Amino acid sequence: MKIILAITGASGVIYGVKLLRVLHRLGHEVHLVVTKAGRLVLKHELNMEVGELRGECFNIYGEEEMDAPPSSGSARFEAMVIAPCSMKTLASIANGLSNNLVTRAADVMLKERRKLIVVVRETPLNRVHILNMLRVNDMGGIVLPACPAFYHKPKSIDDLVNYVVGKVLDLLGIEHDLFQRWS
Repeated sequence: MKIILAITGASGVIYGVKLLRVLHRLGHEVHLVVTKAGRLVLKHELNMEVGELRGECFNIYGEEEMDAPPSSGSARFEAMVIAPCSMKTLASIANGLSNNLVTRAADVMLKERRKLIVVVRETPLNRVHILNMLRVNDMGGIVLPACPAFYHKPKSIDDLVNYVVGKVLDLLGIEHDLFQRWS
């Protein structure tokens, strides 16, 4: 599968990094877009530079690279995941503001009727956040809050992250064994 993965400036960059690593391991072509704020959070939360992910994706783009392949429907990406998705990015998508590569690529996915999954990571939510999630949903996007389950009795942070990443993979139609399913 040819996928755009965007990492924005919300807390929870571990979701994006884990998803990238799993998709790479499973042989998918992932084009990574990281915002300036995403780079800062990556450094703060995981003590990692974007360049360390180069071997696990097809290419890495900055948010200012508006001429990159993800900005065009003719590049024929099958899906896009924004993990984590900041409320700023969500608001831009919900209101049609294609002001950087992440929001332009999301707009392309929506207009081309391709899969867009936004892994929102914020709590608590205010009315504007909820309305923006509703707008993205109504436009055909999928809003997946980073809310891990506990029925599988997680024993580590990795177990919690795997649950959320596994839900993204489920929506992409990609088989995995990241968490124990309800039986």
